[in-house]
Amino acid sequence: MTTIWDPYEMGPFRLEHRLAMSPMTRSRANADGTPGPLAVEYYRQRAGLGLLITEGTQPSDDGQGGYLNTPGIYTEAHIEGWRAVADAVHDEGARLIIQLMHVGRMSHPDNTPHHRQPVAPSAIAPGVQTHTAAGRKDIPTPRALSTDEIGATVDDFRRAALAAVAAGADGVEIHGANGYLPQQFLAPNANVREDRYGGSIENRSRFTVEVASAVADAIGPERTGIRLSPGARLGGLDEGPESGELYRHLVAELAKLDLLYLHLYYFAEDDGLLRDLRSLWPNTLLLVRNGRGVEQIGDDVARGLADIAPLGWSALANPDVVDRLRLGAVLNAPDPSTFYGGGAAGYTDYPTLANAEA
Repeated sequence: MTTIWDPYEMGPFRLEHRLAMSPMTRSRANADGTPGPLAVEYYRQRAGLGLLITEGTQPSDDGQGGYLNTPGIYTEAHIEGWRAVADAVHDEGARLIIQLMHVGRMSHPDNTPHHRQPVAPSAIAPGVQTHTAAGRKDIPTPRALSTDEIGATVDDFRRAALAAVAAGADGVEIHGANGYLPQQFLAPNANVREDRYGGSIENRSRFTVEVASAVADAIGPERTGIRLSPGARLGGLDEGPESGELYRHLVAELAKLDLLYLHLYYFAEDDGLLRDLRSLWPNTLLLVRNGRGVEQIGDDVARGLADIAPLGWSALANPDVVDRLRLGAVLNAPDPSTFYGGGAAGYTDYPTLANAEA
């Protein structure tokens, strides 16, 4: 039986175990989107996980706005900031994957550098609120992207991927999940376009496939991963009764690109769709279950449903989470009040076992 402690060959990378760090927004970048010294320390501390997937990182000004103080990867300053992170992670023997996140209609003008209206597949508001410096506000109705602008957005992802590699990252993860721009194209209640990006399952999948293809062509498929969340009703999205058919089609198309990995955030209680996607995907599969506890971390790897089990809150609150899990030690409890924004508190000051013993 395969366990999370078995080594794993993921494309060109050898991993010493089957754990990884999930992407988690922390809202501690500088005002211009550059990660600072605290980010360097945060990721360095967690290098024992071997494979670190960063917080969502916008590929453009339009991609920002879902949260305050999120990092970018499209300016020289961003590249230099991420280079310090990559160097620190590599010095500890780990790999760094930068997640590219364009929030689309989940943006608020107050949270962007240009304060413009959000962009999306169609001019349909998500019907939810977001945090701004002035408190929670309704997210406004977005502006529908023109066909030419969709092409430009695909190119934003491509250029951001090149910038990530220039910063020393080992690859990128395209965030196609959690209610953000690629998933907005997938959902018929957010995408009512009548051109080649709307209507049929094939058309609604087109943007995600084009982004993945452009990124893979730019930096190599062996450096390109993608995250999807089938059926997730986040950000007001509803993929409808065709959700299973949609994701079977999309994963089959993405499989043709020979990407490094597929990262699923899986919400359904039924494993039927998950098993189908596993069979359609030829390479590494990372799997996060909604609502799973620490005691279930290795279950899907043992059952053959996943190759790698990314950790979220347990990694956030435990820099030495790998050691703690190996020893069966008690885990630090995360402090939700420090998840987003602030300084070192709740970010780089969680104690390790060595600290506690000292």
